[in-house]
Amino acid sequence: MIPEIQAGLERGVLTLTISRADKKNALTNDMYGALADAIESASTDASVRVVLIQADGDSFTAGNDIGEFAAQATGNAPKERHVVRFLHSLANATVPIVAAVQGKAVGVGTTMLLHCDYVVLADDAQLITPFVNLALVPEAASSYLLPLRIGHARAFEMFSLGDPLPADTAVAWGIANRTVPVDQLRAEGRRIAEKIATKPSGSLTAMKRLMREAEKLVAQMDAESSTFVERLRSAEAKEAFTAFAQKRQPDFSRIAKQ
Repeated sequence: MIPEIQAGLERGVLTLTISRADKKNALTNDMYGALADAIESASTDASVRVVLIQADGDSFTAGNDIGEFAAQATGNAPKERHVVRFLHSLANATVPIVAAVQGKAVGVGTTMLLHCDYVVLADDAQLITPFVNLALVPEAASSYLLPLRIGHARAFEMFSLGDPLPADTAVAWGIANRTVPVDQLRAEGRRIAEKIATKPSGSLTAMKRLMREAEKLVAQMDAESSTFVERLRSAEAKEAFTAFAQKRQPDFSRIAKQ
C-alpha cells in the first residue's frame, strides 16, 4: 500500500481511505493500482466481508490527476494504466462496496459510485462528470450504467453539461441511498458497512452476481477505454488541457469536427 491510499480491516470491513487531501485527492496511476490491489484481494480474502471507500479532506476526489492526464495527451502514458485494472476490479468485485462521499466527486469519483452497492453522501457532496468539457468520453461503464440508472435525458445532461449534481438530487435520481450532515458521514458509512458485514456473505455474493453482469460491464469499460485514449490524443483534448493550464475557457469552434 502507498501513503495516498490507507487501508484498515476491522470487524470484517476493509476501509480504503483516499488520502491526498492537499491535491483534492486527485488519483494518480499508483493510487489506482493500490485501490485495484485492495479490491481484487478483498474478493478472495475470507476475512473481508465489506469494502468501505472514503476520503480525507473536504473533497472525495478531484478525479484523475491532471498532470498525468496531460502527459497521456502528449503520448507519455505509463506502461500500465492501473485505472483500467481498478475499474475492472469494481466490475468483478464479489464483496459489497459501500462509499462515503463528501465534497466534490469529479469524473471517476462519480462513475465509481455506480459500482458501489450502498452510497452515503454528505449534504455538501457534488457529483461532477466533466468528460465532454475535457473533450473526452465517460468511463467505468458509465455510458451504459448511468442512463440505465437515471434515464437517457438526465444522463445526457450530466455528461454533456458537466454541471455539479447536488447530493439531494443524486439521492432523488437513485445514484445514492441517503444524505447525512458532513460531520456524520464517516460514522454513517461505518455503521452501514458493519451492518452489511453481519449478513451471510455467501448470500450477498450470490445476490450481487445476479444483480449485475460483470462480463458485460468489463466489455463496456474496454470499449470506453479505447475511445478515451483516442480522445486524449485529439486536437479538442489538447485545446481543453491547454485552456485549463492557461486558466481560460477552451475554444472548440476553431477545431475541425472530429
